[in-house]
Amino acid sequence: QLQLSESGGALVQPGGSLTLSCVATGAVFGNKAMGWFRQAPGKEREEITCIATNGVTKNYADSVKGRFTTSRDNAKSTLYLEMKSLKPEDTGIYYCASPCFPDYSGSSLIPASYDYWGQGTQVTVSS
Repeated sequence: QLQLSESGGALVQPGGSLTLSCVATGAVFGNKAMGWFRQAPGKEREEITCIATNGVTKNYADSVKGRFTTSRDNAKSTLYLEMKSLKPEDTGIYYCASPCFPDYSGSSLIPASYDYWGQGTQVTVSS
């Protein structure tokens, strides 16, 4: 079993930055492509990132492309989401999850069907 735990969510002003972390336990993290999705109350789940096991291939949703960066440290079994230029519409609960499906040939974010995700961490962007 893969267990995931997100942290780092906070209240931040529009235009601000925030970095989320996700620590994995219970399985071999380095063998798994990892992603982030978010969900606001009353809204559909939105897949926003996927990163391959090598940490090089990264795919993003159009809504966050150019503002968010995902990375991973396999030695620490940790996934990161660096967010900048935050907007109110970024508000929601952010989850790390696995598996996702990296697009090695382009920048498309391939729809994921996750088997594992964490409890989520709340990000609120407001003045």
